[in-house]
Order: sequence, then C-alpha cells, then structure tokens
Amino acid sequence: MIAVDWIGSAAAALTTTSFIPQAVRIIRTRHTTDISLGMYAMFTLGVTLWLIYGIQLYSWPIIVANAVTLLLAGAVLAMKIRFG
Repeated sequence: MIAVDWIGSAAAALTTTSFIPQAVRIIRTRHTTDISLGMYAMFTLGVTLWLIYGIQLYSWPIIVANAVTLLLAGAVLAMKIRFG
C-alpha cells in the first residue's frame, strides 16, 4: 500500500468512527436538543451522494467508508427526529 492509500484509509477511519461517540451518547441520554437537525439532514444526504458516487466508480474504499458513515449519521439523524 502506498502512502497516499494509508492517508486515505486513516482519513476514512477517523471520519467514519467520529460518529460513534455521538450516537452512543444519544442512545444513553436520549438528549438531542443541542444537535442541529438541518446539519445532520444535509450531512446524511451528502454522505448518501458520496456513497452513490463511490458505487458508480466501483471504488470499494469510498463505498465502505460512506456506507458505514451513512449508517452512523443516519442513526443520529433518526434519533434526533425521534427524541428531538
């Protein structure tokens, strides 16, 4: 694996897993008042488009990273709608 692939893999891992603490906190507290519905709605739509882009390119790193991110961000968005 070349250096640029390591950088991309690290970036994907960090940005994807960054949603885990927020999702866990919401699951535990059911508190979503301080989360922006608009931001999460736009972000989730953006990640969906990135996933479609990755699928069209047959780029597995883009597909996997964005599929996982979509699940996590989508979960936060759903909890914001449900508990907010």
